[in-house]
Amino acid sequence: MRRRFVEGVVAPPVSESSLRCEDRVLTPAAVLVPVIVRSTGPTVLLTQRTAHLRDHAGQVSFPGGRCEDGDASPEHTALREAEEEVGLDPGQVEILGRLPEYRTGTGFVVTPVVGFVTPPLNLKLDDFEVAEVFEPPLDFLLDKANHQRQSMEIRGQRHEFWAMPWQGYFIWGATAGMLVTLQRFLFEHVDA
Repeated sequence: MRRRFVEGVVAPPVSESSLRCEDRVLTPAAVLVPVIVRSTGPTVLLTQRTAHLRDHAGQVSFPGGRCEDGDASPEHTALREAEEEVGLDPGQVEILGRLPEYRTGTGFVVTPVVGFVTPPLNLKLDDFEVAEVFEPPLDFLLDKANHQRQSMEIRGQRHEFWAMPWQGYFIWGATAGMLVTLQRFLFEHVDA
């Protein structure tokens, strides 16, 4: 994984193209794709958002959020948000690089920042934003056999999205789309 990011080849983005908001300014955001380097194999730390949030309530997501004025880069935003949301120490994260920006149907342009995280983790969840965290195996998330195309009706229109159900968790939408982009980047050697 490290070598692919060093090579600098970027996969084309997978986005919610049918949901794009081309007629309005998109809000910049960044997420950390935290790959936990476990002795049993790498996992990815995901959050289950609390049900009362205004944006993406109850959904599975990477730690992350809106870019703030004081953020120097998407990496800074991703690390700051991961520390705020789940208490992840930025010193435990080795940034590998970025995936292409992902445009959501809810008005965000998200930069996924991929990093290796060295255990042990001493997480402290922000209980306002994060209901729980869980760690699906990276192998499961990158296996194309687990990438499903699903659809639902939103505001009277049918929209397709990626989904990766895992042990009772429904990983879908932008989070699943970014994982599909990561898979293509690592294994299909797709150039931009």
